[in-house]
Amino acid sequence: MSGSENKRVLLAKPRGYCAGVDRAVEAVERALQQHGSPVYVRKQIVHNRHVVETLTERGAIFVDEADDVPEGALLVFSAHGVSPAVRDQARERALRTIDATCPLVTKVHGEAKRFAREDYDILLVGHRGHEEVEGTAGEAPAHIQLVESAEDVAKVTVRDPDKVVWLSQTTLSVDETMETVRALRERFPTLQDPPSDDICYATQNRQVAVKAMAPSCDLVLVVGSPNSSNSVRLVEVALSAGAGAAHLIDFAREIDESWLEGVEVIGLTSGASVPEILVQGVLDFLAQRGWADVEEINTAEETLTFALPRELRPSRAGR
Repeated sequence: MSGSENKRVLLAKPRGYCAGVDRAVEAVERALQQHGSPVYVRKQIVHNRHVVETLTERGAIFVDEADDVPEGALLVFSAHGVSPAVRDQARERALRTIDATCPLVTKVHGEAKRFAREDYDILLVGHRGHEEVEGTAGEAPAHIQLVESAEDVAKVTVRDPDKVVWLSQTTLSVDETMETVRALRERFPTLQDPPSDDICYATQNRQVAVKAMAPSCDLVLVVGSPNSSNSVRLVEVALSAGAGAAHLIDFAREIDESWLEGVEVIGLTSGASVPEILVQGVLDFLAQRGWADVEEINTAEETLTFALPRELRPSRAGR
């Protein structure tokens, strides 16, 4: 094992909660405070095991579909968004709903609807089966085709090559997405870009921070759940940017001691749905093993916040 005088942790900043996750988690907490339990949530409110377990303990019930919710109950839509068909299901069951969809996802839904109205073929770059992709595709299923990677581009068929636009899932790797878009543009030279960047600011910022520190790291630890797209991408970004090794963990207890052998510099970050308490747990674990020297690598300041869903905002006096 290396001498402890060289052991240090590079701690990425920004990391952890983004504004959309913060809003979604608080929405469930406020709903429980205001309405009592149970509050039903369609799918995981955000893709993080600790968050889901904590909210379950407080009285949230996570379900797969609106059909699983008793008629007239309260249902929260997750940060990843839902399709119009899901909203219809909720109405049919007379459910009271709170929409915790991230506003940046809502923006992509709006773009999908607009381009469908203008009769474009929409090429959605994203991962099949991801809730966000299902929600966006559901806004205009007749117009949207999913493109998972540059390899998929050859299979794409469009009605008019001069009337094609691409949109993307908000939590992808910026570099991989642009590689797919370049391949699409080779096939469709007049391919239109989204009116504004679809990949979320937080996803980009976390990837930039990891890229900045990865070349100096023997090992990068990414705190996040395996079903969190942006967390999985951070592992890939760390490896492609030059980290000696990189692993995804939900909790400090998942760190394999063998990963630490011969390691001096450890990079640490967390996905956009990860509470800071889990990062602190990893720092404590590493400090006990000689990595007490922590240097923060700060590549951006995040100040964006989103208002809570209107159903949860305090009512104005006198209204």
